[in-house]
Amino acid sequence: MNQFISSNSPPAVVIGAGPAGLMAAEQLSAAGFETWVFDAMPAPGRKFLMAGKGGMNITHAEDLALFISRYGARDEQLAPLLGEFGPERLRAWMAALGIDSFVGSSGRVFPGDMKAAPLLRAWLQRLRRQGVRFFMRHQWQGWGASGGLRFIHAGTEVCVVAEAVVLALGGASWPRLGSTGAWTGFLSERGVRLTPFLPANCGFEVAWSEHLRGRCAGMPLKPVRLGFVDRDGQAWRQSGELVISEYGLEGGAVYALSAVLREAVAAEGGCVLTLDLIPDVSEAQALARLARPRGKQSLANFLRGRLRLDAAKYTLLRELATPDELHDPVSCVAKLKALPVVLTAARPLAEAISSAGGVCFSGLDERLMLLRLPGVFCAGEMLDWEAPTGGYLLTACFATGRAAGLGAAQWLRRG
Repeated sequence: MNQFISSNSPPAVVIGAGPAGLMAAEQLSAAGFETWVFDAMPAPGRKFLMAGKGGMNITHAEDLALFISRYGARDEQLAPLLGEFGPERLRAWMAALGIDSFVGSSGRVFPGDMKAAPLLRAWLQRLRRQGVRFFMRHQWQGWGASGGLRFIHAGTEVCVVAEAVVLALGGASWPRLGSTGAWTGFLSERGVRLTPFLPANCGFEVAWSEHLRGRCAGMPLKPVRLGFVDRDGQAWRQSGELVISEYGLEGGAVYALSAVLREAVAAEGGCVLTLDLIPDVSEAQALARLARPRGKQSLANFLRGRLRLDAAKYTLLRELATPDELHDPVSCVAKLKALPVVLTAARPLAEAISSAGGVCFSGLDERLMLLRLPGVFCAGEMLDWEAPTGGYLLTACFATGRAAGLGAAQWLRRG
């Protein structure tokens, strides 16, 4: 039996209680419209809280033009939204909630206490003061025959009729936290153009030996500099940290190149990534240090003493270089500066930090309203964009949520 929720005036509905959805709800309620937020999870912001578990990196303090360039193929579409609500505006918004922020040594911006929970609590308090109502454990099921929004809650179908709807349902990474991508079927049925989901900010598989897995799985590689040349001859470089995993490589440095690496692996069945294991030492400096007599030292101790090569880097070097190369200073340095690692596959979408793909921008107007579904707006990771970690993902979720909320408010005022 259906249960119908009704109101004296049709509410604005936001589906998805992550950063994009909450920001849309804030704009709608601040504009004076009754706003209801629905989500399949037990509480708002589940993925937001998980992302901040190790320290909430909320945005980045670099120059705005450089910041926008991090969105790659979608920088043109996101530029006006980030121009309206970029890193500085986001930090001011946090401050208005009573949450201080600071810039780390890498340029990343964090809340003062490094935690996501106080920010989320303060935000939810503001939204409730503005009259936003929350309906949790409501799984969206698309639209009914009469045009109402269908939800399943506690085994019962719930129908809601709204004049404006903001969809902020996330992508398809971390499905256990609610981003299942199940909504794609409901939109494709109504003619909305979608790009298939792909893993972003993901690890990559490498055919390690059992010896390396047993000795190094879980060990960090830092600092390192990654190098990659794509099919068009463009050279990509990225400095940072990696972690050797049982399946291959993960960590911020490889996440930053995940889009180009993913494309190369898909097109060619694999690709070669080079690792500079001693990025702070030039080739000439390394050769000079290795020219000294080794004496009775083992090669591992010699490299550790001369080049500060730790156990993980040395084991990786042994894995991917021949004995002759290791014992010839010129060849050894060449490997240390550009150690080739063959990536065979990207890790599954469910393991990825974020996803690429989703609703195509060509099917949206400048307010992020679906051209095929007037009055329905989209925001956050369900849109077809991707960005590296470092605060870029969250900032674009906030910016698109704000734009969709403002667009929905404008739609409601049209008459």
